[in-house]
Amino acid sequence: HSPEVKKIEYKGPSSTDPLSFRYYNADEVILGKPMREWLRFSVCFWHTFTGGGGRDPFGSETYSRPWEEGLDGLDLAKRRIDVAFEFFTKLGVDYYCFHDVDVAPEGASLQETLNNVDIMADYMLEKQKATGVNLLWATQNLFSHPRYMNGGMTNPDVHVFCYAAAQIQKVMDINHKLGGQNHVFWGGREGYQSLLNTDIKQ
Repeated sequence: HSPEVKKIEYKGPSSTDPLSFRYYNADEVILGKPMREWLRFSVCFWHTFTGGGGRDPFGSETYSRPWEEGLDGLDLAKRRIDVAFEFFTKLGVDYYCFHDVDVAPEGASLQETLNNVDIMADYMLEKQKATGVNLLWATQNLFSHPRYMNGGMTNPDVHVFCYAAAQIQKVMDINHKLGGQNHVFWGGREGYQSLLNTDIKQ
């Protein structure tokens, strides 16, 4: 998708190549281990490949991704994975990380969403085997969808709680399948506001 960009190599402090490492040498051994083991850099999938065109709370889209044009659903998800692994290998990182909904589209039902996650996990596993890039960790997004406005695991609605639990279970399963070295639970909206956890006198 970017054939003009070659693999970024270490070229030393005197390099004038803007697409080179001047100080970071992944293969340099320090205290018995190469730098790539001391500094396990990973690419965060959401900021890099599903950022909504650069849209954030402060403004609208600021960039376009030509490889996304005309695609949606699983086709778009697979294209993003293709581009991502090209980026990982050219950058020379050994790891990546993601939220479930970063790599798989939400479906019309919970079951369809979980099926999509399984399909994309198989696709990512193929890419990992082909490139040697591995999963550092995965996590579940329990904050973006309106259903989670009052939290996921602390939501007072048992249906939302169960939906969140199903997402967590699925991500734990695919994290194991992909060889993830950690699992992250990020409580972006946990701790809903109610009479039970709010001191009214304050």
